[in-house]
Amino acid sequence: MFENILLAVDGSEHALRAARTAADLARAMNAKEFWIVVAYDFIPPYLGEPNMQFAINARMEEAKTILDHAIKAVEKIPCEIHTELIEGSDAEAIIKVATTRKSDVIVMGSRGRGTLAGLLLGSTSQKVVAHAPCPVLIVR
Repeated sequence: MFENILLAVDGSEHALRAARTAADLARAMNAKEFWIVVAYDFIPPYLGEPNMQFAINARMEEAKTILDHAIKAVEKIPCEIHTELIEGSDAEAIIKVATTRKSDVIVMGSRGRGTLAGLLLGSTSQKVVAHAPCPVLIVR
């Protein structure tokens, strides 16, 4: 049923819970594809050099750290783990990867590391649920 699972993470506690849930789902469904996606904000071009390169490096390091934590939370699953680090809007990146990779389900946390926007269900979660090409499992 859910052979191609996409896990979207942002480093929040909800995202780590989503990682563990996605791994349980992958084991239960004997998944064939498992993707972990981390989206990071655009770097404004007006920063100029060398500031722009410092910002790019910092964002990439943060994204890799988030990805490493998610991989550790997933642990052992019956298929290979693929990863994507994407610059851009969180929701748009998640939807793009889900569409491109033909995901059967998207698993993500209910709230991210954002501020007051979307108190009960994060704004990214709301956007993904509204526009996803497949079912979305929101983990609290």
